[in-house]
Amino acid sequence: MRFRTTLSVSVAAASALALLTGCGAADMTKQASPFANAGGARSMTLSVQSWVGAQSNVAVAKYLLEHKMGYRVDTVQVDEIPAWDALSQGRVDALLEDWSHPDQEKRYVHDKKTVSYAGGLGVTGHIGWFVPTYFAKQHPDITNWKNLNKYASQFRTAESGGKGQIMDGSPAYVTHDKALVKNLKLNYQVVFAGSEAAQITQIKQFAKEKKPFLTYWYTPQWLFKKVPMTEVKLPPYKEGCDTDAAKITCAYPKTPLRKFLNADFARSGGKGAAFLKKFQWTTEDQNEVSLMIAEQKLSPEEAAKKWVDAHPDQWKRWLP
Repeated sequence: MRFRTTLSVSVAAASALALLTGCGAADMTKQASPFANAGGARSMTLSVQSWVGAQSNVAVAKYLLEHKMGYRVDTVQVDEIPAWDALSQGRVDALLEDWSHPDQEKRYVHDKKTVSYAGGLGVTGHIGWFVPTYFAKQHPDITNWKNLNKYASQFRTAESGGKGQIMDGSPAYVTHDKALVKNLKLNYQVVFAGSEAAQITQIKQFAKEKKPFLTYWYTPQWLFKKVPMTEVKLPPYKEGCDTDAAKITCAYPKTPLRKFLNADFARSGGKGAAFLKKFQWTTEDQNEVSLMIAEQKLSPEEAAKKWVDAHPDQWKRWLP
């Protein structure tokens, strides 16, 4: 998806920094964690993306590795493309939520063979354009992209230059929105909030005031439970319609989210690597943890412990 950095001085510090800074953290990917590629030791480093769903995956995996398997786990927040470089070079051992990067997969998995596929996460991701459901109920035809220009004036903001605003998150996320606006001849301007956290703050403020908004958003995402949103249907996705980024006129695909390991770690990581390959949960599981972190303000470890305590039958299946 979104497609998204800080070497932690400690695991707790990294988790806290990820939540505070969102996508805007400094790029520290050239520094290696002392726990990455540790040659079979009971330690590892997990790459964590800046959006809360990815943080939830890492929080639960880390909690179980440390409290049930006796591992030392470090985390490094890395943007999506640099994460592949870090994984290939052994600066991190595992990436638990990838939203499909075919160029990187071809380079590192198939050609260089420095990264290994580690199975599906069990969650399917989808990016789209959404409006608040209260607006969609008032204007049902807004759910067809062909009617967006009709409502452009209602989506204007101070930042959109007289056009309707499409609110995106971070420029580091994968987005085709500028091309879609141009190619579909829409009277809109893409405006970046800067991070998932900033985007959520703006969405909540719009919703509190019952104002219309049009936003790039994605599932799974816990915010739908707080601010119901309805998708605007773009021209349907067809295989290959997004090959040329400049000419895209189609919707984003539905993407089964996948896990990847450093190839050396996949071979020599023992029970830790085996656990990560088995780690698989549902959209509901991820949203449950994400809601605790983002809305209830639990620390990632507190949220992970609460989920682990409530779902023993599920996580015990992941243990090697």
